[in-house]
Amino acid sequence: MTNTNAEVDQFMAALDHPQKETIGYLRAAVLSSDPGITEHVKWKAPSFLHGGEDRVTFQLRAKKGVQLIFHRGAKVKDDQAVFEFTDDSGLLDWISSDRATVIFQDLDDVKAKEEAFVVLVRNWVKT
Repeated sequence: MTNTNAEVDQFMAALDHPQKETIGYLRAAVLSSDPGITEHVKWKAPSFLHGGEDRVTFQLRAKKGVQLIFHRGAKVKDDQAVFEFTDDSGLLDWISSDRATVIFQDLDDVKAKEEAFVVLVRNWVKT
Protein backbone atom coordinates (compact mmCIF):
# COMPACT_ATOMS: atom_id res chain seq x y z
CA MET A 1 0.00 0.00 0.00
CA THR A 2 1.79 3.09 -1.21
CA ASN A 3 -0.78 5.78 -0.42
CA THR A 4 -1.23 4.97 3.27
CA ASN A 5 -1.45 7.65 5.91
CA ALA A 6 0.60 7.55 9.14
CA GLU A 7 -2.46 8.56 11.19
CA VAL A 8 -4.40 5.57 9.83
CA ASP A 9 -1.39 3.29 10.32
CA GLN A 10 -1.33 4.29 14.00
CA PHE A 11 -5.10 3.89 14.29
CA MET A 12 -4.92 0.39 12.83
CA ALA A 13 -2.00 -0.59 15.06
CA ALA A 14 -4.03 0.38 18.15
CA LEU A 15 -7.35 -0.98 16.89
CA ASP A 16 -8.95 -3.60 19.13
CA HIS A 17 -11.64 -5.12 16.93
CA PRO A 18 -12.63 -8.75 16.33
CA GLN A 19 -12.48 -8.17 12.55
CA LYS A 20 -9.15 -6.28 12.53
CA GLU A 21 -7.64 -8.56 9.88
CA THR A 22 -10.69 -8.10 7.64
CA ILE A 23 -10.57 -4.32 8.13
CA GLY A 24 -6.89 -4.26 7.16
CA TYR A 25 -7.57 -6.36 4.08
CA LEU A 26 -10.43 -4.06 3.01
CA ARG A 27 -8.27 -1.00 3.63
CA ALA A 28 -5.67 -2.37 1.21
CA ALA A 29 -8.37 -3.21 -1.35
CA VAL A 30 -9.83 0.31 -1.25
CA LEU A 31 -6.42 1.97 -1.53
CA SER A 32 -5.46 -0.26 -4.46
CA SER A 33 -8.67 0.44 -6.38
CA ASP A 34 -7.64 3.90 -7.59
CA PRO A 35 -4.33 5.81 -7.33
CA GLY A 36 -6.22 9.01 -6.44
CA ILE A 37 -7.61 7.57 -3.21
CA THR A 38 -6.09 8.82 0.03
CA GLU A 39 -7.08 8.12 3.61
CA HIS A 40 -7.44 9.67 7.03
CA VAL A 41 -9.28 9.00 10.28
CA LYS A 42 -12.76 10.50 10.43
CA TRP A 43 -15.68 9.60 12.67
CA LYS A 44 -13.32 7.32 14.66
CA ALA A 45 -12.61 5.08 11.67
CA PRO A 46 -10.53 4.98 8.48
CA SER A 47 -12.12 7.06 5.75
CA PHE A 48 -11.10 7.22 2.12
CA LEU A 49 -11.03 10.38 0.04
CA HIS A 50 -10.95 11.07 -3.65
CA GLY A 51 -10.33 14.60 -4.84
CA GLY A 52 -10.15 15.68 -1.19
CA GLU A 53 -13.71 14.53 -0.46
CA ASP A 54 -14.66 11.62 1.78
CA ARG A 55 -16.24 8.85 -0.30
CA VAL A 56 -15.99 5.55 1.63
CA THR A 57 -15.83 5.23 5.41
CA PHE A 58 -15.67 2.25 7.74
CA GLN A 59 -18.45 2.00 10.31
CA LEU A 60 -16.68 0.00 13.01
CA ARG A 61 -19.59 -0.20 15.44
CA ALA A 62 -21.52 -2.69 13.29
CA LYS A 63 -22.60 -5.63 15.42
CA LYS A 64 -21.98 -8.21 12.69
CA GLY A 65 -19.23 -8.23 10.12
CA VAL A 66 -17.53 -5.14 8.76
CA GLN A 67 -19.54 -2.28 7.31
CA LEU A 68 -18.43 0.44 4.91
CA ILE A 69 -20.49 3.53 4.12
CA PHE A 70 -20.40 4.75 0.52
CA HIS A 71 -21.23 8.45 0.44
CA ARG A 72 -20.45 11.63 -1.46
CA GLY A 73 -18.86 13.67 1.31
CA ALA A 74 -19.70 14.60 4.86
CA LYS A 75 -22.74 16.64 3.86
CA VAL A 76 -25.64 15.59 1.69
CA LYS A 77 -25.40 17.12 -1.78
CA ASP A 78 -28.21 19.24 -3.18
CA ASP A 79 -28.21 17.22 -6.41
CA GLN A 80 -29.72 14.05 -4.91
CA ALA A 81 -32.66 14.23 -7.31
CA VAL A 82 -30.35 13.87 -10.32
CA PHE A 83 -27.60 11.69 -8.83
CA GLU A 84 -27.48 8.24 -10.39
CA PHE A 85 -25.18 5.33 -9.77
CA THR A 86 -25.53 1.85 -11.18
CA ASP A 87 -24.30 -0.90 -8.89
CA ASP A 88 -23.36 -3.77 -11.17
CA SER A 89 -21.85 -5.64 -8.19
CA GLY A 90 -25.05 -5.97 -6.20
CA LEU A 91 -23.04 -5.24 -3.04
CA LEU A 92 -24.60 -1.88 -2.17
CA ASP A 93 -27.54 -1.63 0.22
CA TRP A 94 -29.00 1.85 -0.38
CA ILE A 95 -29.86 3.86 2.74
CA SER A 96 -30.75 7.06 0.86
CA SER A 97 -30.63 8.28 -2.73
CA ASP A 98 -26.87 8.88 -2.54
CA ARG A 99 -25.62 6.80 0.41
CA ALA A 100 -25.24 3.07 0.71
CA THR A 101 -23.56 0.42 2.80
CA VAL A 102 -21.60 -2.70 2.03
CA ILE A 103 -21.33 -5.36 4.73
CA PHE A 104 -18.87 -8.23 4.72
CA GLN A 105 -19.34 -11.05 7.21
CA ASP A 106 -15.66 -11.96 7.47
CA LEU A 107 -12.38 -12.18 5.56
CA ASP A 108 -13.57 -15.14 3.47
CA ASP A 109 -16.60 -13.10 2.38
CA VAL A 110 -14.31 -10.22 1.38
CA LYS A 111 -11.99 -12.49 -0.60
CA ALA A 112 -14.94 -14.06 -2.44
CA LYS A 113 -16.25 -10.62 -3.48
CA GLU A 114 -12.98 -8.69 -3.68
CA GLU A 115 -12.87 -8.20 -7.45
CA ALA A 116 -16.42 -6.82 -7.58
CA PHE A 117 -15.73 -4.66 -4.52
CA VAL A 118 -12.60 -3.08 -6.02
CA VAL A 119 -14.49 -2.25 -9.23
CA LEU A 120 -17.36 -0.84 -7.15
CA VAL A 121 -15.01 1.46 -5.20
CA ARG A 122 -13.25 2.56 -8.41
CA ASN A 123 -16.57 3.46 -10.03
CA TRP A 124 -18.01 5.07 -6.90
CA VAL A 125 -15.16 7.52 -6.35
CA LYS A 126 -15.42 8.72 -9.95
CA THR A 127 -19.12 9.65 -9.73
